[in-house]
Amino acid sequence: MYSVTKKFSFCYGHRLLNYSGKCKNLHGHNGLVEISVDKEALDDLGMVVDFGDIKDAAKKWVDDTLDHRLILNEDDPIIPDMEKHAQPFVTVKGNPTAEAIARYIFEHCRDVGLPVRGVRLWETSDSCADYQG
Repeated sequence: MYSVTKKFSFCYGHRLLNYSGKCKNLHGHNGLVEISVDKEALDDLGMVVDFGDIKDAAKKWVDDTLDHRLILNEDDPIIPDMEKHAQPFVTVKGNPTAEAIARYIFEHCRDVGLPVRGVRLWETSDSCADYQG
């Protein structure tokens, strides 16, 4: 099995509902995403996939969809205020944990045809979450 990984960063904010720790409050992260793609055989150019193809499919989407946005639980009561003040946000089912965000990015990559093996999201320099399909 061959594998390649592309890394890129983005900034986001979130909070966790029904949580008793500090993450119950709105706060932000400088996240680092690692997208790993694998295949049994290399293509005619000797590649799993061109790094530029991962960038085009994933980084652009992350930049357009998640970068400098709040990622909120779809039931977050702050959503009407976000809409009222025209603030950018995106919602996910359940809490927008690092695990949930990694899965969200994974599903996008899979949906656009990347043979993605897994996504790792570094929420801080020493804490990350992985999602593998």
